[in-house]
Amino acid sequence: MSTLVECVPNFSEGRDKSKVDAIIDAMRMPGVYLLDREMDADHNRCVITLAGEREAIQEAAIRGVGKASEVIDLNVHSGAHPRMGATDVVPFIPIDGVSIEDCVAMACHVGEQIWKRYKIPVYLYESAARIPERQGLENIRRGQFEGIRAEIATNPARCPDFGEPCVHPTAGATVVGARKFLIAYNVFLNTPDVEIAKKIAKTVRFSSGGMRFVKGAGFLVRGLAQVSMNLTDFEQTPIHRVFEMVKREAARYGVTPLSSEIVGLIPKKALEQAAEWFLQVENFDSSMILENRLTAVMGGKMAVGGLRAGVEPFVEQLAAPTATPGGGSAAAAAAAMAAGLAAMVAAMSRGKKTYLQYESQLTQAIARLTPLREELKAAVDADAEAYSSVMRAYKQAKTGGEASAEATIEAALKQATNVPLGVAERANEVAAIVKALEPITNPNMKSDLTTALALARAAITGALANVEINLASLKDAAFAEEVRKRTGALS
Repeated sequence: MSTLVECVPNFSEGRDKSKVDAIIDAMRMPGVYLLDREMDADHNRCVITLAGEREAIQEAAIRGVGKASEVIDLNVHSGAHPRMGATDVVPFIPIDGVSIEDCVAMACHVGEQIWKRYKIPVYLYESAARIPERQGLENIRRGQFEGIRAEIATNPARCPDFGEPCVHPTAGATVVGARKFLIAYNVFLNTPDVEIAKKIAKTVRFSSGGMRFVKGAGFLVRGLAQVSMNLTDFEQTPIHRVFEMVKREAARYGVTPLSSEIVGLIPKKALEQAAEWFLQVENFDSSMILENRLTAVMGGKMAVGGLRAGVEPFVEQLAAPTATPGGGSAAAAAAAMAAGLAAMVAAMSRGKKTYLQYESQLTQAIARLTPLREELKAAVDADAEAYSSVMRAYKQAKTGGEASAEATIEAALKQATNVPLGVAERANEVAAIVKALEPITNPNMKSDLTTALALARAAITGALANVEINLASLKDAAFAEEVRKRTGALS
């Protein structure tokens, strides 16, 4: 099965194009694609967006870090954006055929290799963080290059996850991690007063009591005050709401947003959400967009005159005399359909006069069901791949050493347990949302919710059966006990 991962390394160079070109050239390799490059002279920073196969993109990232250490000297670097390394941060984002757990493993591998090859200490952040305080990048980067250089050898809290407690003399330290898709979003104000931007950022960002999944700071960029933000979960805190809050706060100081910018790329869905918000289109759905409908039809996801062409290939794969896809994939598909039905019912009720009092609950339900649906769809393939990995591990055991073979089999079995366990937990959450929707949605759609609940429950049953059969072969008692605690919470 193919895998697709996004990697968005940030380098502390936004003025010298030749240096950025050299870094990009170092990352060019088969299976890796350059999607975007952004250079900002005021921030003195560039953001490179790559996508590619799991193995290839790890090596590309490592090589990029190495080249950056050759061409960037933090001792003479200055810019508006905080930084601690020539390669400041390297996040991995799951796109297709991989999970966030896979990206955590990738981050650990890349971090270890960066230290081994270039003697640059590495910190792990977001989902890869080994220390809770390091989940937030701002906590790791506090004091920037100079502050970390002064404390790394004496302050235990500054000890890196990979490497010795000393910064690279010119490349500093690097942060590597795994996270969801992040939108780098900046709003320019019609004033050069950067203190206003800082006050707005403090109000907007979550760490000081603002909006969840928003990080923010104020800078002076191109002669204007800029509210610079990272939106770490645009589905739960959409970009349009962030803009509206910045606009409202700016009015308190007698200024207005002049323009805004996206650094790097933005998911189409985020713009669809903004269109729905500002246009107030009744019962808006992404399938109403011409290009989305064309993609669905031409890609075989929707048949003209019927839906059979979309579902038939998967059903026939289930019927084929092959081990995958099997019950685990079917359970994930059932849960994804349950989430889809529930989202449809909520969307059909939201915005109607009869249900205006439930607008907030319906919006929250839709916002949560959307990522659940995507994660469950991804689990259809992930379950099949996990089973295949177990079979490969047993096959390789016949030719490898006993110790290494046991470790490989155990790791594969754990992954084959984690995937259906995740499906069961998500399906359980879908079921809870379905129940909560019953009294606040159109009663004429009760049959849809009944079907959704039945599908979710079937998914839980099927997924837990897959968990149980894998637990029987595992030797790690502590892991098995933790899994049983999680499954016990579902019954």
